[in-house]
Amino acid sequence: MLGNRKLILDTFCEVYDLLRPWMDGDFYDFSQLTIEPGAIYMVGRAQFNLNVQKVRDIVDSKQAIVVISNPAEGSETLKHHMQRAGVNEYVQDGRLLLLGGGDMESKYQYLQYDSFLPKVYDYPENLIECQRTPEIYAQLDKPYKFLFLNGRARPHRKFLIQSFSQLGMLDQAVWTNLDLHTGSTQEITMIHQGKDLIAETVPIKLLDSKYEVSRYHRNLTRELPEKFVKNSLFDIGTGQPEWGEIYLKADLYIDTYFSVVTETIFTYPYSFRTEKTWKPVAIGHPWIAVTNTGFYRDIKNLGFRTFDKLIDESFDDISNNLDRLQRVKDVIIDLYNSDLPSFMLAAQEICEYNQQHLSEMRVKVRAEFPERYRKFMIAQGIINE
Repeated sequence: MLGNRKLILDTFCEVYDLLRPWMDGDFYDFSQLTIEPGAIYMVGRAQFNLNVQKVRDIVDSKQAIVVISNPAEGSETLKHHMQRAGVNEYVQDGRLLLLGGGDMESKYQYLQYDSFLPKVYDYPENLIECQRTPEIYAQLDKPYKFLFLNGRARPHRKFLIQSFSQLGMLDQAVWTNLDLHTGSTQEITMIHQGKDLIAETVPIKLLDSKYEVSRYHRNLTRELPEKFVKNSLFDIGTGQPEWGEIYLKADLYIDTYFSVVTETIFTYPYSFRTEKTWKPVAIGHPWIAVTNTGFYRDIKNLGFRTFDKLIDESFDDISNNLDRLQRVKDVIIDLYNSDLPSFMLAAQEICEYNQQHLSEMRVKVRAEFPERYRKFMIAQGIINE
């Protein structure tokens, strides 16, 4: 029970184990479920997509409380998902509640859970790779300057790929591009000789086998016909669920001085921290995050340290998206052209601190979530104190 209400959990709601002590029942097929009046139903994204009308009917009739749980998504993505499902007004007026992975506008009735933060250290393979962190700082003569991994085409990623390409910087980077789509937008443009380079196709770029996780080596040399090749590269949809992006490969970080992290969110001014951020933190690699305004502020509020004593991070305060992107690009270029061995040694203490803090926070965020969820439901007037 949660307060005086029964709690019924979707087995794929992403926080099943965390809320299980309060659980009165579970389900894997919402369409077959007989609704208990007054109960709280936490519905994962897949079951919500399949049962939008049933959810709307339950909410309209006030038969029960429904919480959509999708902390693997957050911020802008989750907002768009609610809009496409036609339930945006339900969430804004509190008839339908959200559990997401990123921050959102206050008009949304949501609870944020940093689901990605604890996960990097959940994988035994990653723990083994993290034992190699000292090699990052022992090898100061590195073959490449920076690490720059890009999956889905997004305007801020295309902007940086095209900018670095024009400057010849990609020759000194370990980098990827897994999407042939353009990712164009009216808000972020890059006009060169009358063409918007954001709307131009960038060829697929995979990692060399030295840098790719061994289980995916077989896919590096075979034809990947899709425009977005991540699913084929990481064997997604083959019956063996894979999250290829989560795995650490120490050689990527040993052979580069810093990571350029192009997060999922850029133009939406609310933070969403994914594995893209936590991987360099976990292995102790200096990083620059290319993401929404206020991201660095929010990272610091979690107790992590950034590199503001070593580089200019004032771009975090720039609200205009194109101006912020131009500024962070310039900071990356300045760092690229600097004394990188000295930068890395100066950043080592910060990286070691963040590694330790991440190890502590992964326990804390999970331990604190059930009580945060209870207080959220109290604040919504669903249960009593």
